[in-house]
Amino acid sequence: MQKRSINIDSLALIFGFIIFAQLLSYVVPQGTFEREPFPDNPNRSMVVAGTYETVSPDEEVTLPAWHFLEGVTKGLADAQDIIFLIFIVGGVIEVLRKTGAVDAALHRSVHHLGHNPWILILGCFAMFSVGSFTIGMGEEYVPLIPIIVTMTLAMRMDAVVAMGMVWVPYGIGWGCAGINPFGVLIAQNIAGVTLTSGWEARFVMMLAFLALGFHHVYRYAMKVQRDPSASYVADIDYSSGFETPDDIQLTNGRIAILVVFFLGLAFFVWGASNHGWFIMELNSIFFGIGLISAAIVRMGPAEISRTFLEGCAKMTAPALIVGFARAIAVVLEDGQIIDSIVMSISSALEGFPADVAAIGMLIVQSLTNLFIPSGTGQAFVTMPIMSPIATLTGVPQQTAVLAFQFGDGFTNMIVPTSALVMGALALGKVPYTAWFRFVAPLMVKILVLAAVFLVLSIHFGEAVGLVS
Repeated sequence: MQKRSINIDSLALIFGFIIFAQLLSYVVPQGTFEREPFPDNPNRSMVVAGTYETVSPDEEVTLPAWHFLEGVTKGLADAQDIIFLIFIVGGVIEVLRKTGAVDAALHRSVHHLGHNPWILILGCFAMFSVGSFTIGMGEEYVPLIPIIVTMTLAMRMDAVVAMGMVWVPYGIGWGCAGINPFGVLIAQNIAGVTLTSGWEARFVMMLAFLALGFHHVYRYAMKVQRDPSASYVADIDYSSGFETPDDIQLTNGRIAILVVFFLGLAFFVWGASNHGWFIMELNSIFFGIGLISAAIVRMGPAEISRTFLEGCAKMTAPALIVGFARAIAVVLEDGQIIDSIVMSISSALEGFPADVAAIGMLIVQSLTNLFIPSGTGQAFVTMPIMSPIATLTGVPQQTAVLAFQFGDGFTNMIVPTSALVMGALALGKVPYTAWFRFVAPLMVKILVLAAVFLVLSIHFGEAVGLVS
């Protein structure tokens, strides 16, 4: 699923940002913008350009020294809808995994794709990118690493190819996600745009990025096949540890569960697009998917409850990260300086075209992902600032969301602070230096193409459904 294995350093870093936000409140001039409801979302407000005013001396506030502690509680309360979504979806996904349907489908797909290199690589790209594009899968791919490494070694390729077949489409799927509840839906919620809107355009973008990634991985794979000494891991011993596990049966019941799951997701996309369904409806649909899936395999109430709670427990780290991240904006708002920061940044960008501002957002989001590899946490750290900056610089809100997605998703495959990718590299016996050498050139090409798509979304976004 999504990046659940959050390193405690992420939480410590965000807590440091909360303290820093309070310190800023003592030195940054206080000021506010006027706000008005978003055209398509009256429940959300947007800044009105040209209305910034400094706060009069008698209206200035001085936060008490312990306010950052109160900010954490307020942040958890403000982000409760997203926190509950994370817990519920995590619990239901654990129920789905308990039925064996997810793992059986992944294992069966990999086994059937292993006839020749290009089919295997293309099939893995399609499978893993769709998993990330829809529900933010990622952790589910880790158990497949030994299997895929075994298959690439049997085809006279190497473990770097195996990593590329998994983590390149994973990063691209996250970066272009259409309905990922742990990334794009959170960012769209903060930006005030319709949930899941623009997924068709992002799907087309994903195909372009996947073509770029496929070319990179396949070219390297063919080079290693021709000359094994060209492998970046030629000095690693792979003689043991990669035996193929027992086959996992894809039974009729498990197939039915997969059908129920995808029908449920399609139902929510339809409801969000046509009836304004939001997080409450998404939670309800996931509950329904979990209960129907459990019934199909005759899972008892006690086992359902126990499995659901296990899944919720695994989501504690990202859920808390969301609440702590929201506390940063809370402290900035309580100190009446968040609008001052937005005004300062937008003034620095004044005179530059919206295209430059959008590319700047991409750079900021990419660098932020190095320090906060949690997509959910990063959304709450950056989007409350990026969304109003987008308004003031003429960047559509959908483009601001796209910049967040690109910056967070694509760099997932390379940042050394990602416990998920680093753990998988260790499992596949691939040193980070070898992986960086392989993926860095691809990352440059992906970010250049991402900048092009951001510019295009500003000028042609409305024509392809990327409307604010």
